[in-house]
Amino acid sequence: MDSPARQTQQTPEKYAHITGWGVDLPHENRPAYPMERKPPRLDLTHVHEPQQQAETVEILVSNERDRITPVFGTTVPPSGISGTIRRTAFRYSENDLRHWMLLLFADRVNMVEGIGSDLMRGHVPNFFAEMGGKAELTHNRDGAVKKAAVATAVVGVAALLLWSRPKRKARRR
Repeated sequence: MDSPARQTQQTPEKYAHITGWGVDLPHENRPAYPMERKPPRLDLTHVHEPQQQAETVEILVSNERDRITPVFGTTVPPSGISGTIRRTAFRYSENDLRHWMLLLFADRVNMVEGIGSDLMRGHVPNFFAEMGGKAELTHNRDGAVKKAAVATAVVGVAALLLWSRPKRKARRR
């Protein structure tokens, strides 16, 4: 029986057609070792920081950073109730759960604010299309049917509970 070192010395031609074969061998047994080179180290002397973007809207900055980043998004500045919630969230550190939960809640509030804004402008949102209903029916028919059944059951139970409540008689004094 041949030793493993002897086997690897005899097999370069046998496995040479396999891409990457032999990369874990000792250097003296590696087929491409003389031609290998390490990539050059990253030279940070030529890297420059981008020019500071002008602040045209309110930018929320983490309290863990000493300054604002050079480039930032300005498409949706904080506004309304969701903006107030976001400002509150940025009072907390990024490693605090309250920071992230408030930001998630602000996203949901912003969604409701957007629906309200659409309705005030006279546009009724098409929830089925905007939430990917057609794709859901096409690619996940069983899931769509289950979701519709659960939603129907929840609405039905809620309606039943609301309509079956006993009416209180007004007291006369």
